[in-house]
Amino acid sequence: MVRARVVETDSGIQGDFNVEAYDRMQRYLRDRGWIETKQIVESGIDAGRALEVGPGPGYLGLEWLKLTRRTRLVGLDISPDMITLAGRNAADYGLTDRTDYVLGRGEQLPFADAEFDAAFTNGSLHEWSDPQATLEEIWRVLKPGGRLFVSDLRRDMLPPMRWFLWMATRPREIRPGLATSIDAAYTPRELKQIIDGCALCGRATVSSNPLGLTVKARKTF
Repeated sequence: MVRARVVETDSGIQGDFNVEAYDRMQRYLRDRGWIETKQIVESGIDAGRALEVGPGPGYLGLEWLKLTRRTRLVGLDISPDMITLAGRNAADYGLTDRTDYVLGRGEQLPFADAEFDAAFTNGSLHEWSDPQATLEEIWRVLKPGGRLFVSDLRRDMLPPMRWFLWMATRPREIRPGLATSIDAAYTPRELKQIIDGCALCGRATVSSNPLGLTVKARKTF
């Protein structure tokens, strides 16, 4: 039986210790090729101006910029500390001129209609206080033809998968955060219900693997 979902946070990752530990974890994943940059490009998000919701320290979007040409990235995060860190990491990448990081909430995006060619996010869905409203907002700011890519963990992963993630997570002090993220994540059925209740209904595909969930959509109007 799948345990009931437990909300993790509504304020993002903040505080020097938490931010520094999360940054080290994301760098560890990046250095081993375990972030989903290639999957985002393979989904058709490879040009134009993209919005990343919940970039954290920014490595996913920065690696996306490295893999693409004549692209720009706007990252929106709820945590002021993460906004600061992502800006520093963009400078380390030499990509300050192609990035902007904005403080804000997904359910109230501070952008105009049809402003972005694409949008993507990894690992933030389970933190959204109102996932349907956030998806509606992302859909609103996409241009016709714009693509969306959303990925996250799944709460109903089998115990061996949960154990594997626990053992693979570095640094060790971030492991309790991994556990709460899994407990806050959605099941495939729950995610499909969310999709069916918003503007993506009939326009998005939800897929799953032993560890996580993925949503892909294209705005055709």
